Amino acid sequence: MNIEPFSSVWDVIEKTLEEAENMKLRSTLMGILREHITRTGLNQAQAAKLFGVTQPRLSDLIRGKNNLFGLDALVNMAASAGLHIVIGVRGAA
Repeated sequence: MNIEPFSSVWDVIEKTLEEAENMKLRSTLMGILREHITRTGLNQAQAAKLFGVTQPRLSDLIRGKNNLFGLDALVNMAASAGLHIVIGVRGAA
């Protein structure tokens, strides 16, 4: 029996490589935004205001509802919070 290793759960869940890469980026950004909220001690209402979203939308972020957020929205939220995104790209292993 051959067991194929995967570097991410998204590689298994998503149907295409493109979808998996997109979800990896979204997951990473969402985690960074959640960490920012924790690190700065913001409550949900304060964080929502800072990120420029509603409190229910922020709640979706905190609960990890990746499918409800596009990359554009997450980048905008990070920029609104004063965070700067640095992107790196590498070839397939």
